[in-house]
Amino acid sequence: MPKTLTTESGAPVADNQNSASAGEYGPLLVQDQHLLEKLARFNRERIPERVVHARGSGAYGYFEVTDDVAPYTSAAFLSAVGKRTELFLRFSTVAGALGSTDAVRDPRGFAVKFYTEQGNYDLVGNNTPVFFIKDPLKFPDFIHSQKRDPYTGVQEADNVWDFWAHSPASTHQITWLFGDRGIPASYRHMNGYGSHTYQWVNAEGRAHWVKYHFKTNQGIRSLAAGQAAETAGGDADSHQRDLHQAIERGVFPSWTLYVQLMPVEDAADYRFNPFDLTKVWPHADYPLVKVGRLVLNRNPENVFAEVEQAAFSPNNFVPGIGPSPDKMLQGRLFAYADAQRYRLGVNHTQLPVNAPRATAAANYGQDGLGALNPNGRNKNYEPNSYGGPAQTDQAPYAPQPVTGHTGGYPTPAHSKDDDYLQAGELYRLMADDEKSRLIANLAGSLAQVGRDDVVERNLAHFHAADPEYGARLAAAVADLRAAHED
Repeated sequence: MPKTLTTESGAPVADNQNSASAGEYGPLLVQDQHLLEKLARFNRERIPERVVHARGSGAYGYFEVTDDVAPYTSAAFLSAVGKRTELFLRFSTVAGALGSTDAVRDPRGFAVKFYTEQGNYDLVGNNTPVFFIKDPLKFPDFIHSQKRDPYTGVQEADNVWDFWAHSPASTHQITWLFGDRGIPASYRHMNGYGSHTYQWVNAEGRAHWVKYHFKTNQGIRSLAAGQAAETAGGDADSHQRDLHQAIERGVFPSWTLYVQLMPVEDAADYRFNPFDLTKVWPHADYPLVKVGRLVLNRNPENVFAEVEQAAFSPNNFVPGIGPSPDKMLQGRLFAYADAQRYRLGVNHTQLPVNAPRATAAANYGQDGLGALNPNGRNKNYEPNSYGGPAQTDQAPYAPQPVTGHTGGYPTPAHSKDDDYLQAGELYRLMADDEKSRLIANLAGSLAQVGRDDVVERNLAHFHAADPEYGARLAAAVADLRAAHED
């Protein structure tokens, strides 16, 4: 026997095929609670989509420690070789809307929620180790330049490249984005990075700055521009379909986690600002240290409930891990949690995909939209005389010294800090055929810009990164623009 269909209040539904009416041909009745409930719920099925990272896919899995990193961090989930921690990982494109295409040239989000015994730890990164900007004050401007123009209603190359023309620090990330890895063949075939610099501190209070690198065990696979256009035209959901079907077949994707560790005392005199999101730490300076393996082995039961409502915030730390002075990270510590409170409500952390699993939340937050109030009759203030949860008095991470007067400061440059050096080094690392594809991808986009001054300002950035890089791109853009005029 099938289950009985009910209303949301649990009452049985007699007829789910015909609305109640005044006679066979009469108007419908406002007393038809089942009809009104269905229509009212249907009107409210959507929530505000993410402004960025709206188009996403996700899966559950686990992280297993394979190497001893206890000398570097006291985080419990990293405390012993062989220890496993459940997790949820959400992949995404950045600029596209919820219904956009997967196979596009765009950075990919790589957001991991570790359900640890000390609370949830969110590591919110991308598939690139760097980003376009270094100060969160410019993030709304950057995203506006990449989104639909307020007048034409479409993404405009003029806007995209005009912002970059005024943002030379973007040159490094642009070189990543338009290179061979700019369009991953699938979410399984790309790396993930924490991108920002974070802090690890061990049980003795010794601190290191740390960068995360998740290396795909499936191997890097990417799409050329023509392949991507064909894939996007044939299957807009290519990455979602690939991830879901692989896990259903029992082909569980995995990544090996490595970290770079910098003693805190190295930071002041390091040749690059170690907290600049547009820079990397060369591996020759700080080699990769293996930590463990991330495996995805279970698909969500409901995409909306678990992927769309998954909420990540880089301020969800656990003891032994903390922030750094990275300005972009500092901005995200506020912005991400605030975005989720707007999208999902103040009680979004009580949703199953976001709630702690290896421990229970214990605090004095109550009420608000969607409140479950799991603390029941317990007091909602602190301190109290009724045995409520109390602070530990144990600092979760090492303190950072600060000094100086308040104000809007540009970050002082380190000895090798400029906006072009690492972009040029990345270009020179490429093989000849890879350079040719990079030039073709960049020229195809930059040649669409209508203003000559914007084109020239951007070309100057690439000349500064590497003379050959700039010269080849200038020639390719000139050829394409001439062809368009013909």
